[in-house]
Amino acid sequence: DPLPPPLPKKQLQRAESLPEQVPSHTCHADPAPCTTSILYSIPPSHLRHEEGAPSSRDRPPCGPKKPLTKSQSLGEVVAQSSPQKAPAPSPRELTFRTTDGELGQLLQSPAGVGEVVLGCQAATLRRLSARIQELLVGLEEQQQLLEAELVGKRWGALEILEPEPCCESGDAWYFRVGFTFGQRRLVFAAKVPKPCCSSLGVQSSLGTHCSIQRLMGRFTDPLPRELLLPGNPGEQSQLPSREEPATHPALQVLICAEVPYQTLAGFVNGSHGLHRTSPGHYERLACLLLLQLCLGLEHLQGQHVGQGDLSPENLLLVQCPSPPGSQQGKKEPLGLSLPRLLISSFFKAKEKQRPYSTSQEQDWTKGLAAPTSPAADELKLGRLIYQILHLDISLEDVLGFRSNRLPEIPSLSIYSAGLKRLATLLLHRDPSKRVSMGQARSILQVLLWGPRQELFARSTKSLALLRSWVEVKRALLLLRFAENSAGTGGSPGLEEWLCCQYFQEVTEHTLYQVTQALY
Repeated sequence: DPLPPPLPKKQLQRAESLPEQVPSHTCHADPAPCTTSILYSIPPSHLRHEEGAPSSRDRPPCGPKKPLTKSQSLGEVVAQSSPQKAPAPSPRELTFRTTDGELGQLLQSPAGVGEVVLGCQAATLRRLSARIQELLVGLEEQQQLLEAELVGKRWGALEILEPEPCCESGDAWYFRVGFTFGQRRLVFAAKVPKPCCSSLGVQSSLGTHCSIQRLMGRFTDPLPRELLLPGNPGEQSQLPSREEPATHPALQVLICAEVPYQTLAGFVNGSHGLHRTSPGHYERLACLLLLQLCLGLEHLQGQHVGQGDLSPENLLLVQCPSPPGSQQGKKEPLGLSLPRLLISSFFKAKEKQRPYSTSQEQDWTKGLAAPTSPAADELKLGRLIYQILHLDISLEDVLGFRSNRLPEIPSLSIYSAGLKRLATLLLHRDPSKRVSMGQARSILQVLLWGPRQELFARSTKSLALLRSWVEVKRALLLLRFAENSAGTGGSPGLEEWLCCQYFQEVTEHTLYQVTQALY
């Protein structure tokens, strides 16, 4: 029988396959075609001989080609063979060591260079704020390890550093004690609550905050004999020593991370001269102390906890640790340096209330007297402003101003008018016209770091103007940190941390509302 006719060769359209004459990386005679080959980056394992294709004798000595299906195109092959592009990093991930390749992706983004720079500044402020907070209050992990180590410890595990209290508040005495933890010798405060002033149940569930006293441990034990009882100078405690059997009732003792040196009442009473000779410095300190108090009260309100007692006798002052790099011998006196302010008292006895003449007065008085009233903190903060400025007014005195006119605050510095305005807004008899704790905090921040009223002297106040002001001030703040770190400015401290918090969170919308209320 005659042989069947030969099978025809498979024909592919040019658009559906690679060119017939394709040089390969195996070429040696003419390297130029090999470097321009599309298949140059495709590994040999991906290449296979197609069944029915011309034999190697009919092909150039450059290797077989990879077949294509009809659903593929030339562009798809190139896409499969090229590596995937890494996504562009976000501005918060950028550092000075970021590669130019990653920077190039961001610089070509629709947001542009301006948005990239602003994002970097905001991320840097957040990192700086977190680092300064670690210097002020310590690492949270270390604090938790200490709390676990102090479980079950009593007076016998503590070293009494001073027999007299380092501070006496309205509800407790504080003694400095030492504790050895590994290779470190730490100093804590042993808080001995006064009779009927224990607030352990409330205080142990408040969470961690820079303006809230932190409890590290607790125990019940008689006071050691070597401790001196307050109110009896020169007389030792009549309670048994550690070696003697306990014959007196045991007392509750709380171990606190912060060691107070003074109450706010003591600071105010001892600063009349400073207020008179340096009113600007003193009233700036007053704004910073009030700001810390607002931050702590906001934290408590977020947890639905009414503080109830904002008397200066129960607000503690703690000396901030010297930051690394600070110059020794040039430390400011305690009266001039900014201390940490701590809310430490969560017990408040109800005050006697006299008959009310109007419903507004009843609401206003309940806010000042009732510890659980929603407006209690705001009203008491307003009265505290007068007390810090050495204009002490009692509840009965304030209720006597029936014409809504509060005592005048002398204009002694650039902060006087703003503090007077804030006190008026906090003590307003109409609840709908009072400012909240968050608004009070924002007003204090504007008083401290701007924008001041002269910003609007030549330009009409607008969101665009305030947005530009925030962006420029953020950049200048970071430049200040850089200059201080390169010079002799020392490491940032508490005031710098508060400033960082302000500029990392503030928006032009908040500033518009706050400046409307303040100016």
